[in-house]
Amino acid sequence: MNIYIQALVQCVFAYLGTVAFALIINVPRRALNLGGWAGATGWMVYWVLFKVGCSIVLANLLGAFAIGIAAIVFARWRKIPVIVFTIPGLVPLVPGGTAYEAVRMFVEGQTDAGIGYLVRVIMVAGAIAVGFMLAQLFGDLTKRRIRLR
Repeated sequence: MNIYIQALVQCVFAYLGTVAFALIINVPRRALNLGGWAGATGWMVYWVLFKVGCSIVLANLLGAFAIGIAAIVFARWRKIPVIVFTIPGLVPLVPGGTAYEAVRMFVEGQTDAGIGYLVRVIMVAGAIAVGFMLAQLFGDLTKRRIRLR
């Protein structure tokens, strides 16, 4: 399949998945579209970096950073709390499949493989947390800089 079509499909389904989760957790209707774009932005950053050969941890970190920055921009624009955009936005990045494989390996008695998957889940979850933290730090620094002018 053509890479442009793959990118379009990835973007559309990241957007739809984010909006669907936002509906489940009762995000205000006026924030659904932008929340979907925050999730799609983060997923596309992750997907492009993963496609060009970056590690899964770095791709998740930068994807979470992109979601955090998009959420800060959208929250300031719409005057809505940032968390309304970040929680649904992180859904595409959650390593659910890897966590499932870790549990499955432990259940099947393959402890070494299960530990490997578990370490990967912990590293990805940590990278997502650090990405959000860096985005929040960046947002605070720019907010202070804007006030000083």
